[in-house]
Amino acid sequence: MNRCLSLCILATTVALPAWGAEAVLLSVPNPVNGALPVVSGEVSCLIEPSVEVNVGSPADGTLEVVQVDRGDVVNRGQLLAKLDTAVQVAAANVLEAKAAYGSRKFRRNEDLQKQQLISSQELDEIATEQRLAELELRERREQILLRSIISPIRGVIVDRYRHRGDLVKQEKIFRIAQLDPLHVETVVPASYFGRIHPEQSYEVTPQLVGGRLKARVSTVDRVIDAASGTFRVRLLLPNPRYELPPGQRCSVNFNPNGTDP
Repeated sequence: MNRCLSLCILATTVALPAWGAEAVLLSVPNPVNGALPVVSGEVSCLIEPSVEVNVGSPADGTLEVVQVDRGDVVNRGQLLAKLDTAVQVAAANVLEAKAAYGSRKFRRNEDLQKQQLISSQELDEIATEQRLAELELRERREQILLRSIISPIRGVIVDRYRHRGDLVKQEKIFRIAQLDPLHVETVVPASYFGRIHPEQSYEVTPQLVGGRLKARVSTVDRVIDAASGTFRVRLLLPNPRYELPPGQRCSVNFNPNGTDP
């Protein structure tokens, strides 16, 4: 029987259910000397923000200040908006005066207790009243802080849902997207499983803007979807100047020659 000495190259078309695209996989079905088959080809992907958060206030009230709008770049900890705090500040001032009076009252009665003019129980009751006043003041101040809407991440304002003067009731006011790094999400044919690992780098080509870029693998699914014969891979794509817009389709070249050593 004649043995086939040449390698037969098999071209397989794999449907990617996530975006309806196709990836062409070129492979050598019979490995030589126990080596893995060579995989060469591109798969479709989608570039997305790494984080998206809806930001609002846990308190009800009227928006007194709105400092940012759609498209603005914001930093973590930056004040975005503020609810009206007039009533809360007035209540805090009352509690502050009450706590200050309780502190003075305790010091006076502490001297009386040392002279045994009042009992230890009476002094303890005065101290407890003073401590409760301080706790009430702290609670009121925390409630005032909750009326300031602060950005939890550095990113871009994607949407602003409310305006100055609007009455809000524990609802979202802004949607913020973190654009550095970006996530490159792709669905990969099962034949790639075991060849893609975290920290490897591959070439990503955005469809619209960006050119050819290097992205690093951050997450590889450990389970293959039996129905589609695919698994998911996520890559991190640096975007420090926010020049690369998310939302565009792309392709990833999983050719081993493009992998960083």
